Amino acid sequence: IPVPPHHPIPRAQTYLDELISIPRGSAPGFSFRKLWAFTGPGFLMSIAYLDPGNVESDLQCGAVAGFKLLWVLLWATVLGLLCQRLAIRLGVVTGKDLAEICYLYYPRVPRVLLWLMMEIAIIGSDMQEVIGTAIAFSLLSAGRIPLWGGVLITITDTLFFLFLDKYGLRKLEAFFGLLITIMALTFGYEYVVVKPAQMEVLKGIFLPYCPGCGREELLQAVGIVGAIIMPHNIFLHSSLVKTRAINRSKKEEVKEANMYFLTESCLALFVSFLINLFVMAVFGEAFYHQCNEDVHNKCVNSSVSHYANIFPINNETVSVDIYQGGVILGCYFGAAALYIWAVGILAAGQSSTMTGTYAGQFVMEGFLQLRWSRFTRVLLTRSLAILPTLFVAAFRDISQLTGMNDLLNVLQSILLPFAVLPVLTFTSLRPLMHDFANGLLGKVLMSLITGLVCAINVYFVVDFLPTLHGASNECPLCLQLWTCSIAHGARFLPRGRYNRFSFDLTVAAPGSGGLL
Repeated sequence: IPVPPHHPIPRAQTYLDELISIPRGSAPGFSFRKLWAFTGPGFLMSIAYLDPGNVESDLQCGAVAGFKLLWVLLWATVLGLLCQRLAIRLGVVTGKDLAEICYLYYPRVPRVLLWLMMEIAIIGSDMQEVIGTAIAFSLLSAGRIPLWGGVLITITDTLFFLFLDKYGLRKLEAFFGLLITIMALTFGYEYVVVKPAQMEVLKGIFLPYCPGCGREELLQAVGIVGAIIMPHNIFLHSSLVKTRAINRSKKEEVKEANMYFLTESCLALFVSFLINLFVMAVFGEAFYHQCNEDVHNKCVNSSVSHYANIFPINNETVSVDIYQGGVILGCYFGAAALYIWAVGILAAGQSSTMTGTYAGQFVMEGFLQLRWSRFTRVLLTRSLAILPTLFVAAFRDISQLTGMNDLLNVLQSILLPFAVLPVLTFTSLRPLMHDFANGLLGKVLMSLITGLVCAINVYFVVDFLPTLHGASNECPLCLQLWTCSIAHGARFLPRGRYNRFSFDLTVAAPGSGGLL
């Protein structure tokens, strides 16, 4: 019989000091007042689906495949929702986030490895925010603010968010709601101006096929999944749901909280899907298989002619990124389209700042039981993100800076199993989740999804890391296989005093009152 873990159980608490009370009503059925009280964590979570890395993946996919891969975007969002549902259930039922549960269950070696993987994911996401903000400032200033200057400006935005956080949780959630609204309006404006063929858009969404697609289109499809689902976002969401006052001694309240949080997450991810759809459809309609010479000639005769030289005069298909995407919109649809695009990119970059900060805080506190101030945490993460980005911005050109987004999307995909496998494992454990554990159908479905995620991961590693030869190419795969096998209870893998581990546990069933 496995021996229960001897880790001390930390006091149940949330990093955010404020708890939102839930209105209690005697009337049965759905309540919009309760939904409003639960609204917030899902929209903060959805910001990770709208960061500059996602936007770049969307526009590249549209420019390469037109409307053919819109259905991949839809199902990637659904896949993300299923992963977030597991994070919700874990946080609501246990009163602990995924990092805290990992601390209680895992031996030291896999626990530290998982923590390091999540820290790398958070720093990579922060780098994407820095890149997006720097490019947005460059576009808004018509190049007067150099890229390295935009990178330095991102230092001040973090301090602003820390100041805003002092005004309370609901105000912070409302501000992020405002940023999502700005993205919806700006990218929606581009959609209205470009006027994609609506029937073709609907066919692309609901008909899962891709006629004439080759390796490049397949690579873009895989990239959508890698960009949409952020590994640290699963840890973040499992902690954000703890900001609502839920009586976990009552099974009905836990069930109700799961339902309302899932409803809010569905709404939030539907909004994020529409925003991503706007971007992909715009570039699928206007710039599908455009060549450099056509774009160059169009820019020369436009109000933003000073950007024309970034497109070489040849017949190769134009390669777009979030910088060139804004320029092309300005060349074809006027300067207003360029500046509105830049505002949307700025909102996308800024909105991911504090969510990354919170994710880093929750991950550090959960895995290491180490509590830092937000300022210290931001200083560490932002410094690690800014230094390499600043170097590229100062000494390289814009194409290499935007190219970092592609590499960072690959990084997020590689790290995704480190979050998906633990949350699937823990939510399937009846000693931990009791009546809320995954059923047989849920286990089969999520196992298939996890297998898909791992297959995508392997594809990315094989396709994007061809320069690593010999054993070095297999190291990331072996490391993941070892860690994920331990996550599923392969007791023969751990060594030393952690030669077995337990899934017995520490959290009482809803209705029996609190921790055991």
